[in-house]
Order: sequence, then structure tokens, then C-alpha cells
Amino acid sequence: MTALILAFPGIEALAKDLANRLGAETATIDIHRFPDGESLVALPENIEGRDVIFLATLRDPDVLALPLRFAAATARELGVLRVGLVAPYLGYMRQDKRFAPGQAVTAPLFAQFLEDSFDWLVTADPHLHRIPSLDRIFGIPAIRVKAAPLIADWIGREVPDAVILGPDSESQQWVAEVARIAERPFEVLTKVRSGDRQVDISVPESSALKHGTPVVLDDIASSGRTMIRAIEHLIAAGSSPPICVIIHAVFAGSAYEDVLAAGAARVITTDSIPHITNAITLADPLAASITFAMSAIVESPDGQNSGRSNEFPMELKT
Repeated sequence: MTALILAFPGIEALAKDLANRLGAETATIDIHRFPDGESLVALPENIEGRDVIFLATLRDPDVLALPLRFAAATARELGVLRVGLVAPYLGYMRQDKRFAPGQAVTAPLFAQFLEDSFDWLVTADPHLHRIPSLDRIFGIPAIRVKAAPLIADWIGREVPDAVILGPDSESQQWVAEVARIAERPFEVLTKVRSGDRQVDISVPESSALKHGTPVVLDDIASSGRTMIRAIEHLIAAGSSPPICVIIHAVFAGSAYEDVLAAGAARVITTDSIPHITNAITLADPLAASITFAMSAIVESPDGQNSGRSNEFPMELKT
């Protein structure tokens, strides 16, 4: 039976792109918000016996977490075959250790919250630092889609003289991968953060920056302070206005407008979070990963999903 993609409000365009690639059907989940803040979720009729794929970008996980859980539980009550989650942006991954006494370590807690409801997960470049791969915190098949090849392809087409820059040491590995694929030079800036919105950046002295177009890459832009400081220091150092390429366009508050006001020539993002800056689609690798995840679910002798395959790769390179 044809798989059904159930999209949470706001991400319907990506749902249609995925449905076209997968030969699936798509529908939108109805979410009613009561005045007191509670949510009522309603799913389409006649979903019994189908594979259901929920599509929800978790930019606002506190708002979406309970409706997502209610939706998955309701789908199982209505007799669906399997329930998967495609979360192009996966929230709550940054807090992967206890930085101060008494703090919650949210990455494994949120992973457990999701795996209680879903048979498999597909996401794009989660914000992992000390967690080497998703299988360290997920007990279900979890695939990470890598945006680096897509970003490198976009840079190769649109910015042939790019000098690729990472805003901090944590970005070096994936910035280096983009630069390698795009066959362009790269530098990594040094970031010193003294608070949620207090960031300083040092710019290396490089002749390439004065002769090429600087392209600053980051996985997430939330407050935008890192990008803003990088833009300001690059321009002060004599480079041309940089192009900012971001995987996840969180853009809290006025962050996007602030980045433009700082002097960015252009801001480009993937469609992991719907935004006017989306120019790089993740649809192809997401579709390939969904197909792989659905085929890799193993059935136990009693006919129930065991949750994961022993040979299931936690990262699918597309």
C-alpha cells in the first residue's frame, strides 16, 4: 500500500517534493490550539495498514513535541503499519553534557522521547558536538543526512571564486568537507563566546580573502551573533561582503534582519526549516534515506517491529 506523508503545518512544500520522489501520498495534520494552550490533533481517515511518515521540522520543539507524540500514538491506534519521523531540523541536540550542576542533559532525553513513538528517524546534520553519531543516543534506526555535498554543489554553481570560512573550530570538519568537494580554499575563524548573544571573532590574515568571495558556513543561525561578528570582522579586514550559507535557518527574533544589516551580501539556507532564504533543497537525500529506513525495519517473530537492524548504518551518504 502507498506510504502516506503527514506534514505538520508549515512544511507542506517539502512534503510534496518528498511524495513526488517516493511515489507517496501526502496530507496535512490538523492541529487545533485551545485558548488555554492545549492542542487537539486530527489525522486523515482510512490510514489503517499503511506506512505513515510524519514530517515535522523541530525548530520549536516545545510547541510541537506533544502534538507529535499525540499524532504518532493516534496513528498506531488507527492501525497503521509503521510510523516514521522525518525531522529535517532536530532540536535539543546541543545540550549533550551537564555544563553546570543540576542541568538536564537534553539530547539523550529528547531522543528517548522520540523513540518511544517512532520506528525510525531521518534528520539532517543534527547539532552534535560530543556525541559522535545518532546511534549513541537513539535505540531506533536514525539516519543523518549530510548537507555538505548539496552546499558544495550550490557554491560551485553560484560562487566559483569562493573562499569558504568556518565561524569556529567546531565547524572545521564539515567546512573542510564542503571545501574539498567544491575544490575551494577554506579558513576557520576563531570564536570566543561570553554569553548567548555575546560573541567575538578573529579573522586570519589571508590573501585569498581579498581576491575571492568569502562564503561563511554554519550549521545553525539562531541569534545570528556568530554570523554578524564574522561579517563585521571580514569587512573590517578588507574583504568583500560575505555570502552566508546556513543549514538550519532557526533565526530567532530579528536574527535574519540583523545578519543582513551587518553587511551580508546574501543569506542562503537549506529547506530544513521553511524560510525565504531557502535555496538548497534536501529532498533528494531525505527521500533516499526514507526509502532506506523503511526497508531496514526488522520484524520480530511475533510480527512486531523490533526497532532496528543490527547492520543499519547510522549515517547514509548520498
